[in-house]
Amino acid sequence: MADTKKLIIGSRGSKLSLAYSSHVKNLLIKSNSEFDSNSIEIKIIKTSGDIFQNEKISDIGGKGVFSKQIEEELLDSKIDLAVHSLKDLPTKMTDGLCVNAVVKRNDPRDAFLSYSYKSFHELKPQSKIGTSSFRRQAQLNLLRNDIKIVGMRGNIDTRIRKLKNEEFDAIVLSLAGLQVLNLEKEVKEIFSDKQMLPAIGQGAIALQCRLEDQKTLDILKMINDQESYCCIQAERALLEAIGGDCDTAVGGLAKLWNNKIILKSELFSSDGSKKFVAEGSGNFKEAEKIGYKVGKELLKKAGPDFKV
Repeated sequence: MADTKKLIIGSRGSKLSLAYSSHVKNLLIKSNSEFDSNSIEIKIIKTSGDIFQNEKISDIGGKGVFSKQIEEELLDSKIDLAVHSLKDLPTKMTDGLCVNAVVKRNDPRDAFLSYSYKSFHELKPQSKIGTSSFRRQAQLNLLRNDIKIVGMRGNIDTRIRKLKNEEFDAIVLSLAGLQVLNLEKEVKEIFSDKQMLPAIGQGAIALQCRLEDQKTLDILKMINDQESYCCIQAERALLEAIGGDCDTAVGGLAKLWNNKIILKSELFSSDGSKKFVAEGSGNFKEAEKIGYKVGKELLKKAGPDFKV
């Protein structure tokens, strides 16, 4: 461990990231009598994604903009554990690190927010909707092709402030983040997963540590939610199979039912005009295998000229 007396958690400094890290800290204290509030420290680490908030994610490095600096501190043993929003992690795990545990997943669905309209379908033609996600943009355009999708970045508070300032008629955000920050009252409508399949790993909190750090691995095992972990294994395997990352216009959601994993997915062309759908299921012990198979089926449907 980075400190013989303390376990140090690395976290981004946003309200949401700190809420996730505080939740993990509390779970660790409850699960292990060796810990109390003084023996676990949360260390704030600024990432590229936090520093360059007005830049497009693809312009500042794409993969890993919200995790690279945190992972570097983990590899240098300056922290023992990194808490990430799983959907922010690159598909390929950084050498020497692993995610062998997640906490119980929050609601993965997307939410519609507006101060002028009660629902997405009430929007007037040419209304401006803010989102930073290519996936959401493609999905929203399929639901309605008479609205304007406008790119937006910033943390949840920043985005809601832009909405209040009437820079947008509506915005779409992850429901999980709003729930964690007690902002559910801002939600006008929740999209079903039939309307909008969420991003791979949306709503899941990843616990990342060093592969060789057996002590921390054993500690994290005690707070791992097995059902959530099985589901994210399937989803991440799908993303790896298509060679995608957090910028790829792909939706995917795995659910566990009677020891059976059911994985649904959809992939969009770069201009959002075409949608490819694939689904798979099987025993939960084969979660990764199922995810990989569904991913390969998506690519096959998209054809040889498709570029992620």
